[in-house]
Amino acid sequence: MKVVWTESALSHLDLIHDHIAKDSPTYARQMVDRLTQRSIQLGQFPQSGRKVPELNAASVREVIEAPYRIIFLVKEDRIEVLALLHGAMSFPSEL
Repeated sequence: MKVVWTESALSHLDLIHDHIAKDSPTYARQMVDRLTQRSIQLGQFPQSGRKVPELNAASVREVIEAPYRIIFLVKEDRIEVLALLHGAMSFPSEL
């Protein structure tokens, strides 16, 4: 199944990279690679992870790539990565 990143999720990825790169550009690249590789796995196993506890929607799921939560929406023809959240963050109301 195809995996599509929303503009919001891509923005989160950029912010994560920039934040980590202040201390370690190498680790920032590694974290971005881990997050993007994990999203590829979603295309192969769209029901992986769990339902997002803060939402009452079976099609919105998450996988953990510590310390981040990858929030995604399962559609018939694709997976949409909606957000990347640090595990210590509160769940944003706009999702």
